[in-house]
Amino acid sequence: MPTPTDDRRDLLTVIAYMTAAPGKADALRSALEALIEPTSQEDGYVNYDLHESVEAPGTFFFYENWEGAEQLDAHLATPHLVQFAGRIEELLDADGLTINRLRRIA
Repeated sequence: MPTPTDDRRDLLTVIAYMTAAPGKADALRSALEALIEPTSQEDGYVNYDLHESVEAPGTFFFYENWEGAEQLDAHLATPHLVQFAGRIEELLDADGLTINRLRRIA
């Protein structure tokens, strides 16, 4: 199955991950799922795929691809992301949210 970067090595790939605070896995999952639809309407969106760890339930990953850094920065400033960011302390463990920006090289 092809991935978005098979033919588009210029895309900006993002892997964002976070772990739910104790007792908050369901609330975090719901909050993350609510981000998918509005994000799919954004300029520069390619994909925004939510995953949960098999080995560590309650740890969530977004695998994302964007047309470029400008579009990702605009995404991070949208009302739905700003609202989610305001809930990080409530929903996430002490490690918070980690965002990795990547470029495919092989």
